[in-house]
Amino acid sequence: MFTSALNLAYKRVKKDPQKGMLEVVNVFDQFMMPSSKDENSAKAGLERVRNELKDENSKWVSFGSDIVNGIDENIVKTSVKNVGYNAAYKGNSLRNKLQKEYNCNIPWTILFDPTSACNLKCTGCWAAEYGHKNNLTYEEMASIVRQGNELGTYFFILTGGEPLVRKDDVIKLAKEFNDSAFHVFTNGTLIDEEFCKEVKEAGNISFALSIEGTEESTDFRRGDGVFKKVMKAMDLMKENKLLYGASICYTSKNYEYVTDDEFIKMLVDHGCRLAWYFHYMPVGKGADTSLLLDPDQREYVYHKVREIRSAEYPQNIFTIDFQNDGEFINGCIAGGKNYFHINSLGDMEPCVFIHYSDSNIREKTIKECLMSPLFMGFHDNQPFNKNLLKPCPMLENPGRLTKIVNDSDARNTDMIEPESAEELQEKTTSYAMNWNKKANELWNASREKAESFK
Repeated sequence: MFTSALNLAYKRVKKDPQKGMLEVVNVFDQFMMPSSKDENSAKAGLERVRNELKDENSKWVSFGSDIVNGIDENIVKTSVKNVGYNAAYKGNSLRNKLQKEYNCNIPWTILFDPTSACNLKCTGCWAAEYGHKNNLTYEEMASIVRQGNELGTYFFILTGGEPLVRKDDVIKLAKEFNDSAFHVFTNGTLIDEEFCKEVKEAGNISFALSIEGTEESTDFRRGDGVFKKVMKAMDLMKENKLLYGASICYTSKNYEYVTDDEFIKMLVDHGCRLAWYFHYMPVGKGADTSLLLDPDQREYVYHKVREIRSAEYPQNIFTIDFQNDGEFINGCIAGGKNYFHINSLGDMEPCVFIHYSDSNIREKTIKECLMSPLFMGFHDNQPFNKNLLKPCPMLENPGRLTKIVNDSDARNTDMIEPESAEELQEKTTSYAMNWNKKANELWNASREKAESFK
C-alpha cells in the first residue's frame, strides 16, 4: 500500500512539484507512528513542512523538484520507502513498543566501522597510525543489521577508517538487506564509475563526503591532490545521479569558510543535497584544544547554519548541526536514544566521539549492550541539560560523562593511547564554562520566539 502511494506521489512530483510533495507529506503522515504529536516530534515537523509547501514559490518545492529530477529514480523511491515506511512507520512502531518493554534506549540508527583501515594518512587521525589491523567480518556486519531490524532500526551509517576499503562488502550488505538504508561517511577517493553503477542498482546507499574547506586546508591535512579527487568523485556521483552530501567538522580555524556562501554554492554546484556539520571534539590525548570554538565563533555557526537551511537562502541544500540543533532533537541523541556506535573491534560505544565501552557485540547481543550500565547511564540521565544548546555530557556538561563512565566501569577504547574520562574532562571544562552564558542567551531568545508563534 505504501509503495503504491509512493509511486503515485512520485509521478505527481515530476508533473507538479508542489502538489506532488504535499501528497508525499500526506503519505508520510498517514503511515508514521506513533500518530500522536506528543509522542512523535516528526509529526509536528511534517505539519511545518506541509505549511511551507503551501507556498508554490517555496524553496523546498524547488528542493524536492531537484531531488526527483537530479537523483536516480530507483534511489529516490528505495530511500523514501526504507526511511519513510520501514524506519519511520514500521520501525518506529516497534521501537516505541520495545523501549517501554525493556525500559532502555532503542536506536533509530546504528553507526558501525567495517574497518580501521584507510587509504589516506591524514594528520591527527588514529586510522593512519593504527593501519589495517581491525575489521568487522561480513557476518558480523550482517548480524548488526539483522539485530537492528529486529529492534526496529532500518537506517545504518558506516564510518571508519574508510568504509569503502570494503566497498564490495558494502554493496553486498546493501543488496542483502534491501529494506534498510545505508549512509556511508567517506573520503571519496575510492569512488569510481563501476561502483556508482552498483550503487544505483542497489538503490539504498547514500553518502557524506568529508571535506575540510579549501583545497589548501584539505590537502594540508589529507595529502596533496585529495581535494581535487573529492571534487572529481562528487562530479562522477552527480553524473550518475547518486544521493550524497558533505561531512564538515568545524573548528576555530575554519568555521567561517565552511559556512561561507561561496563554499555552500560550490557544494551545491557539485551535486551535494545535504551538509552534516560537526563541532570539533577534543578526543584523544593528542587533541588540539585550540581548535575548540569560542562562544562568539560558535554563535556565528549557530546562526549561519540556520540561515543556510532557511527558506530564504538561495541554495537548495539541507544542513544540520547536531551541537547547535539540540533543541530540535531533544538534546543528546547518543547512548542508543537515537544512535550508538560500534567500532571495528566490536566495542559498542554510546557515541562516535565518546570512546568508552562496557560491552562488545562479539560477546553480547545488541539488546544486551543497550541494557548495560554504560548505556543505561545515558538512558537515565538524558537530556543532560534543560538548555538543549548544551546537549553533550562530554563537551558542555563536564563531570556528567565522567560519572557515567566510572559508575559503569567502562574502559577507554582508544586504539593508540587510552584516555581517562578525567583527562578528557580537563580539556572541556573551560570550554563549557565559557559557552554557558552565550548558550543561555540563545536558548532564552529561542524560547521567546517559539512562544510568540503559539
